[in-house]
Amino acid sequence: MEEQPIQLSPAAAKRVDLIARKQGKPAILRLAVEGGGCSGFQYRFGLTDAIEADDVSVETDGVTLAVDTISLDLVRGSVVDYVESLGGAAFKVENPNAAAGCGCGSSFAV
Repeated sequence: MEEQPIQLSPAAAKRVDLIARKQGKPAILRLAVEGGGCSGFQYRFGLTDAIEADDVSVETDGVTLAVDTISLDLVRGSVVDYVESLGGAAFKVENPNAAAGCGCGSSFAV
């Protein structure tokens, strides 16, 4: 079996499915990397209606994670998870390419 370039955890898939159902949208989560944030790059999440031609997509429990090929270069090998803690709940990217990150976990440097 070929290893996937990025993974969506079952917890993240469950949360995306719940949000998509509430909003009446397809269960497709888009992850993009943009310049900015306190460490140089930041993650942007959002539901999308379709997978674009230049996207790489993976599926977990019927939920699709879509990443454009430029962003994928910065997050290859990552796991997108959903974590709940005393500080709140959020999607989190466990990125092996990140050399540094910020305290909130939403930005990183390579």
